[in-house]
Amino acid sequence: MIRRTILEWGRLEYGEDPDNDRTIPIRAADRIAAVASASSLAGEGGQGVIEHGRKALRARGMVGIVAAGDCVLEILPKIDCPTKPGQTEEGNIRGRLVHMLAEALDIKVDVGQMTTLEQGDDLLEILVRVFSEKLLAAVREGMPRRYVAHEEDLSALRGRLDVTRQFTVLAACPSRLACRFDALSLDIVLNQIMKAAVTRLLRIAKSVANQRRLRELAFAYADISAVAVSNLRWDDVILDRTNARWKELLSLAKLMLGNRFQTSSVGDSTGYSLLFPMHELFETYVVRMLQRGLAGRGLRVVSQGGRRYCLTHEEKGGSFQTKPDILIKDGDQVLRVIDTKWKRINSNIEDKKRGVSQADVYQMMAYGSLYRCKRMTLLYPHHSGITGDEGQQAWHTITNTDGVLETCTIDMALSAGISDRLRQIYERPLVVG
Repeated sequence: MIRRTILEWGRLEYGEDPDNDRTIPIRAADRIAAVASASSLAGEGGQGVIEHGRKALRARGMVGIVAAGDCVLEILPKIDCPTKPGQTEEGNIRGRLVHMLAEALDIKVDVGQMTTLEQGDDLLEILVRVFSEKLLAAVREGMPRRYVAHEEDLSALRGRLDVTRQFTVLAACPSRLACRFDALSLDIVLNQIMKAAVTRLLRIAKSVANQRRLRELAFAYADISAVAVSNLRWDDVILDRTNARWKELLSLAKLMLGNRFQTSSVGDSTGYSLLFPMHELFETYVVRMLQRGLAGRGLRVVSQGGRRYCLTHEEKGGSFQTKPDILIKDGDQVLRVIDTKWKRINSNIEDKKRGVSQADVYQMMAYGSLYRCKRMTLLYPHHSGITGDEGQQAWHTITNTDGVLETCTIDMALSAGISDRLRQIYERPLVVG
């Protein structure tokens, strides 16, 4: 089994030594690149996930897993994580990524569970472990049941008589009664979804512990109908107070069976990818943490909201619709526009632009005008090259207005209190200097 881990935008050179984790055999690289190019995130030309170069593979702005046959490539986000004795940088980054995914996908991973996640497991094995452990615990407490409508011809009446069928189809067979009744059943859509997830993961999980749990789950779901993933009726799932504990399991199953998880054929074997664009994950994570940090203050944190048009026409309506990453609102008033940028801000304090692109500035100026907001924030991940702490790094007045554009950073390597730290960034008065 060939397993390799690189950071986003990192390079993995070709080399035929399977034991050298800094290189990858050409055969394996070709197979990995083929699976990556088949992803819907690969874009035109198929290079949006991994660049298949002459001398190396180069990851782009995606994180996750790409696998083909006996080759697995894990791509982790570029986060500066300090290490302690007995820890590895990759393990710490992987833990931070799992935390971000858990928050973004509404999955509860408690501190105890996070600390017991094996350092040697890749991202997929960790997600499989979280899913299988939670599902096994839920199944042992009892699988959900619902009343399902049945129509059967029986020798004795059960439920209600189907008069139409009785006097047409069964007219010549008076010993049979056309019955309609509801019966409590395990074979419901929610359980069919869980079985489909277990079946898929059984084919790809490599960890012995994961395989053991999945086989136990497969036995528990043996009597549930096997439904193809494309035919699962997600909209028919009913979550109420009787089965609310299955909500996060449903989120995990959607992840394992949804569009993010894609399979493709590579030669005589099957490959798969589970990928996340880091800019989207960063934005969603910040939104969730801000919502938590500002709870109880009468403010609303709106993601991809606003939807105001840059231009309007009397007859044709609006055009060039805007969707700011984050709006912080008090009623209808926009107090702050925040745009998240998953890229490294320039650490050179002599550079007035600090790596902020001209297009980003134009965009924020448009937001300030359209949403009548005086303070706009560009939020970046903090990194070790920046002198000083996270928070406000620079600010600029917008010419001929009383608006201000500031650049701020948040340290993604520190998981403790991140919602409070984001709240402090929001509430901090503008520091002149």
